[in-house]
Amino acid sequence: MNNQYHAYFENDGEWFIGYCPEFPGANGMGKTIEDCRQNLIEAIKLIVDDRLN
Repeated sequence: MNNQYHAYFENDGEWFIGYCPEFPGANGMGKTIEDCRQNLIEAIKLIVDDRLN
């Protein structure tokens, strides 16, 4: 099963910042939007794993 969530990205100078409102505390950051996206995915995975255990 695949779930879909909202992800918002903002450019802050040299960095991209990403967050997902469905997972408070899930934030990503990277020099490129793809790095930011991958960091956000990892943060969401960590939160889900923590909540399931």
